[in-house]
Amino acid sequence: MANASIFSNMGGPNAGTGVSLDDTRRKFNFGERVAELAPQQSPFFVYLSKVAKKATNDPVFKFLEQRHQWQRRNFEIHTAMTTSDANAAGTAFTAGDDFILKCKYDEYGKIVAASECRFIVPGSVIAMKGDDGVVYRFKVSESAVVETGTSVTDDATSLTHDTDDNKTNIAGEMCTVIGTEVPSGTVFSAGNKGQIIGSAWGEGTDSPVGWEDKLYDREGYCQIFKTGMNIFSGTSLATEYRGIANEFQRIWQDKLMEHKMDIEQAMLFGYGQSSAEAVATVPTRYSWGILPYTESYGKIYNMSYSSSGYDAFLDAMEDFFAPESGNSGNKLVLASRKVITYLNKLGNGSFLNNSVGSSQYRLDVQSVPGAFGHTVTVVNTIFGNLHFVPEPLLRGPWEDYCVAVDMKNVAYRPLSGNGVSRDTFIETNVQDNGVDGRQDQIITESGLEISVPETHAILKFS
Repeated sequence: MANASIFSNMGGPNAGTGVSLDDTRRKFNFGERVAELAPQQSPFFVYLSKVAKKATNDPVFKFLEQRHQWQRRNFEIHTAMTTSDANAAGTAFTAGDDFILKCKYDEYGKIVAASECRFIVPGSVIAMKGDDGVVYRFKVSESAVVETGTSVTDDATSLTHDTDDNKTNIAGEMCTVIGTEVPSGTVFSAGNKGQIIGSAWGEGTDSPVGWEDKLYDREGYCQIFKTGMNIFSGTSLATEYRGIANEFQRIWQDKLMEHKMDIEQAMLFGYGQSSAEAVATVPTRYSWGILPYTESYGKIYNMSYSSSGYDAFLDAMEDFFAPESGNSGNKLVLASRKVITYLNKLGNGSFLNNSVGSSQYRLDVQSVPGAFGHTVTVVNTIFGNLHFVPEPLLRGPWEDYCVAVDMKNVAYRPLSGNGVSRDTFIETNVQDNGVDGRQDQIITESGLEISVPETHAILKFS
């Protein structure tokens, strides 16, 4: 499509149809067609238009994120504890041997430094590792009193979620040992891991205390993109030029490409906000781009071009594809040409492959034709698949960058409502009345929705 005339189906001037493009000041919807012009030059916009397009009826669009915390009910010791006595199966811990715990997710499921473990409720069965390497199990008593807040009092019957200090305190008397005896002097150091392994209740008991995760509210913005062309006089419209005879058509094709690249740039590098310009005092909205949004809210991994970066690459993928983050298992990775060159050196016979070829976790790297005109470098890891596509705009300060995008959690949001679409369209004859000439413009009002940012990542190579 890179060299196809945009007027081939539109009846443009001198297109051989005898119909003028400017009849009745028509607007032509180009929402799908623009993305097909030279797809190699704007891969992100192409993928958004083809597989992640969802209209919005308001230029400021809000959306909710749900992170299912039933996938995440793991935690670690907040404050170290050493058992005072031996605790056999079926007995409670000694008074004062309290478990003080924290998790790394808040009530919305977002990653934080520390938070109380609200998913621990009476009746929960917990597994936790001691310093001796043994995993011990205990049950939180059905009769434990749940207290939540900033001014809570710990006592022998309480299960306290302290929102001020971001920790959960379980009174030792409320913890019944299951299975393996916990010897006297067993140490549970800060940072030791644990998780919920179910619940257990006696026959005929009352209904349990519940807990729930919360939906997180985010906001995105539609940006107005405009591309104009200089006015063509009636004389220039009727003049046949060298090279390309119809200069008007040539300029139009260039302007469509310019408009498309403006959108690609914004979807990559834009910083989202809504503000009033000082002159016109009207709202001007800016769409978020995937790169700064991911740098602010997603994950960042520092990689190396050297062979020593292989282990770091796999370590990063182990964390990045963690299922509790809501990952889909497949990522579209927009990569600079420099990184693409490096990745193609990972295949059979390469220096890096020969260096680590004995590893059972060896990368499988292959180039395959993409669905939308791109050559895709597929890197299959044991944790998930990365589909690398060259992004020519990742150059200069971003020449060592990759942006890994979970397409399940992004959407291209053109404004459309009340029967009016602000997806890409052409507005013809915007010149003043009476002018012997013609001037057109291209308009798009759209934005990028990016949700669950921890499923996206920046890979910085050095």
